[in-house]
Amino acid sequence: MKKILLSLMLIVTTVTVFGQKSNVSLAKNKALASTPDFPAAIAAIQAAQQNSATKDEAETWYVAGTVYNAISEKEYAKELLKQKFDQDTLGLNLVKAFGCYLKSYNLDQQPNDKGKIKPRFTKDIKNIFHTYYTDGQLIRYGSYLFDKKRYADVVKTFEVYLSIPDLEMFKPDELKKDSTYKMVKYYTAIAAINANDTTTALNLLGQLKNDNYELKNVYELLYQEYAAKKDTANFVAVLKTGASKFPAEPFFLQNLINYFIYSGKNAEALNYLNQAITEEPKVAQYQYVKGNLLEMNKDIDGARAAFEKALELKPDYAEAEASLGRLYYNQAINMLLAANDIKDVNVYNQKVTQATDVFKQALPYFEKAHQMNPKDTDITGTLKKLYYRLQMTKEYQALNNEGNN
Repeated sequence: MKKILLSLMLIVTTVTVFGQKSNVSLAKNKALASTPDFPAAIAAIQAAQQNSATKDEAETWYVAGTVYNAISEKEYAKELLKQKFDQDTLGLNLVKAFGCYLKSYNLDQQPNDKGKIKPRFTKDIKNIFHTYYTDGQLIRYGSYLFDKKRYADVVKTFEVYLSIPDLEMFKPDELKKDSTYKMVKYYTAIAAINANDTTTALNLLGQLKNDNYELKNVYELLYQEYAAKKDTANFVAVLKTGASKFPAEPFFLQNLINYFIYSGKNAEALNYLNQAITEEPKVAQYQYVKGNLLEMNKDIDGARAAFEKALELKPDYAEAEASLGRLYYNQAINMLLAANDIKDVNVYNQKVTQATDVFKQALPYFEKAHQMNPKDTDITGTLKKLYYRLQMTKEYQALNNEGNN
């Protein structure tokens, strides 16, 4: 009785394995027939991929790759014949085929029952991957996805292409990582940024930096990604390196200066600002920012000289004109604050008169700045205060009416 039961179990097991192997053959036949039945091929190979008897066999995954590759080739044939074709079907199945072939290759390297490795599919898979790397289909599909703004799919597709030269089946430098390869890597990084995949983006940008590819853009993108992560140490390091490598590019110096200013590190900001001025001495904005920094450092004479230089470079620079007036305006305010501590009325009145004279010195600068830019509310507001303080009623009313029109 036991022998009968054992025989029955062997028969059932044999039938099950044979059935799944039949699915592998069925999938191959359906996919490669003169009139393919791709739905049937997919159903058969998926059954084999999920069955314990065949899911770990190299042939199963090789045939799976063959099925998806055949679907992709069918769409490409339509394109060549100027027929309507589906780019998604062509590209997506190419990516699927790659994954299946790669798994088949890995299984094909496993030793058999006798401990020996006898690959059956490796040579064919290597030839297929060589084609995938050189025929441009993966690049074209990734570009199509990029245009559709499907950035996560772009990354997935381009990463397939980028991985091929480094596969162990190829010798070092057997597949060249040429300018096209680096370009694809660059756009993969861009896609990763747009997909909010910061980790992938930073990894690829780091590689591109080492590749010496589009360095200026790469450093700008590295700064933006580190800044988005609030990784201050790294984004400052990137800006410093960028400023050193590309001294004529304002992007790095400007962002570095802004960082130091907003961090209250005026000395560092001035240091890099002077470097920027040396590189681009005719940029009026640099002089304007320098004037503001020097004013914050209580170097009024230095600030005045910087604002005047800004106006020399850009005669209609309203903010620089107003800043010259502000130096007098703030001086007068400080004089009034100091006068408040004076007990002697006569001395107090004398100090107020002196402050008023300084307010008058500020007036022409703000009037001229307002003429340059009448829409600047800060300039207009300060000019109104001056007219009011100096009891210039007619001018005050005219400026008020100007704002109401």
